[in-house]
Amino acid sequence: MARLKDTDNVYMKARLRAAEFNDKFRSREGASELLGVSASSLLNYETDVCKRIPPDVVVMMAEIYNAPELMNYYCCNECPIGKRIAPKLEILDIGCLAIQISILFKNPELIIDRLMEIVQDGIISENEKPDFKNIVDKLDKVSEKIQELKLLAQKNLK
Repeated sequence: MARLKDTDNVYMKARLRAAEFNDKFRSREGASELLGVSASSLLNYETDVCKRIPPDVVVMMAEIYNAPELMNYYCCNECPIGKRIAPKLEILDIGCLAIQISILFKNPELIIDRLMEIVQDGIISENEKPDFKNIVDKLDKVSEKIQELKLLAQKNLK
């Protein structure tokens, strides 16, 4: 059984961060009213007693706590499908994220040119597969950084 004072729970941390802007979130009772769940359910979610939080509750937490990262956390850690396909995103400092994006976008024409060479005949040959995999991996990283930027925007433009 989880300890009640356990503050490593991502949902509890998000509520406590939200309490800096809304006193109602200082207590589970206040937060539960806004979430439309019982205080005991929220206690179970925040102390890992409940292993499967309803997705609609996670969406509501993400919205009212201004913590869109909770949805990514849920998808990556609790959703059976998301565990397989969702990238784990971080909310980084905007400067750090901008630098990472800038580095990933260096010389995009080289990537595009190589991709066009690979696919021009409609076949990915054995000797082209390593380059093709590298291109897909690079594009996955770009996609992940774009998603992190969108997450940062959701959090800061609300």
